[in-house]
Amino acid sequence: MHTHRKAAAAIGALALGTTLIALAGPAQADAPGATPVASSTPKVLPTPEGDGAKGVCKRLPKAEQRVKKALDRLNGPVTEAGSIARLEQRVNNAKAAGHTAVYNDLNDRLTYRKSLVPTLTQRQSDLNAVAGWCSSQGLGTPNAQ
Repeated sequence: MHTHRKAAAAIGALALGTTLIALAGPAQADAPGATPVASSTPKVLPTPEGDGAKGVCKRLPKAEQRVKKALDRLNGPVTEAGSIARLEQRVNNAKAAGHTAVYNDLNDRLTYRKSLVPTLTQRQSDLNAVAGWCSSQGLGTPNAQ
């Protein structure tokens, strides 16, 4: 039994030593004058041969659907989860209840959500232009919105 204790103590000391070395490794690399060592080589990607137009045209219908769905949700009524109107109502409720921290959080979310509308509207316009281009190139048909 005495031998087992010595073996267990030796394994514990080895594990502790390995942990200390592992923890000291990064600290030594950050020391002034130390030369950083790259842990792995960066992945090299092949040079693109085109602009990916076929893939863009192929994914276009789903992209248009996602943008339309997001705009419909944002512009939805108070009863629709995720709508600006619903969040405005929650902001007003928090203000009326005197919940300042909740009001501030919801108001920041409302500001962000309102900023999404012009961005998504522009994206919808851009996607419509891409749909026309894809159609003229024979790479797809534009979806009616």
